[in-house]
Amino acid sequence: MIPTTVASVLFGLVAAITWGTGDFSGGFATRRAPVTVVLLCSQLLGITLVTAIALLSRERLPSLVDVAWSAAAGIAGLVGLASLYRAMSIGQMGTVAPVSGVVSAALPVIAGALTQGLPVPLVLLGFIFALAGVWFISRTGSSETPRAGRATSILLALLSGAGFGGFLILIAQAQHGAVFWPLAAARGASLLVIVIWSLFKRSIQLPPRNALIPIIAAGAMDAGGNLFFLLSAQAGRLDIAGVLSSLYPATTVILALTVLRERLVRSQVAGIVLALIAIPLISLP
Repeated sequence: MIPTTVASVLFGLVAAITWGTGDFSGGFATRRAPVTVVLLCSQLLGITLVTAIALLSRERLPSLVDVAWSAAAGIAGLVGLASLYRAMSIGQMGTVAPVSGVVSAALPVIAGALTQGLPVPLVLLGFIFALAGVWFISRTGSSETPRAGRATSILLALLSGAGFGGFLILIAQAQHGAVFWPLAAARGASLLVIVIWSLFKRSIQLPPRNALIPIIAAGAMDAGGNLFFLLSAQAGRLDIAGVLSSLYPATTVILALTVLRERLVRSQVAGIVLALIAIPLISLP
């Protein structure tokens, strides 16, 4: 039998791998299909899986207040996903993911500092690394991506991190005791917004065949990451689960370098390393 601490670490790492793979898949799919189509299909799959897990686990239904917080979180998360996928479709995934990750990790810490005081010194060191990392990543780039595309992708990555950070802050307002129903409510709200927007833009369409597999992977991996994060938290400590799962941008970077053969200049490599060090530091309790 695996000790609970070891199981917590393993599940946390699997959550990071799963989430990172989902982000890579979504960004890859957006290079082959419109972002609204990718979001619509992946979120539909995600809400189906999360709702099924909630039903199988017999989790109690959340209150209307919790549903409202979860819905607001879902809309913020939608902004994060749409910005991330768009950024990855026009820029380098290996640079977009760390920038989004540090902003996502930093916002809840900043919100906590405003209400509970300054964090520990290691967290402040993480912020310094994060700022330096973003600066190195954004100051130059590979010739494969035009200068305008690099600037736009970095701005979208920052917006993506803000959306994900907002999701974490808002979903935390829901009462403890339920996990999957709030996630289902969040995905339901984001799905409704996507449908309304697609109808307004008259952009509802079937995804092309060459985008089906990455779209399915994006939706399944996103839901799977939530499951493994929960298992990690239940097997050990929530802080351990949070720090380990926050390493998900590393998975996206590795996939971008190995699968897409992205080329990075030295300053970008330095920035990515600093950002990946900053994320677990910022996520410390």
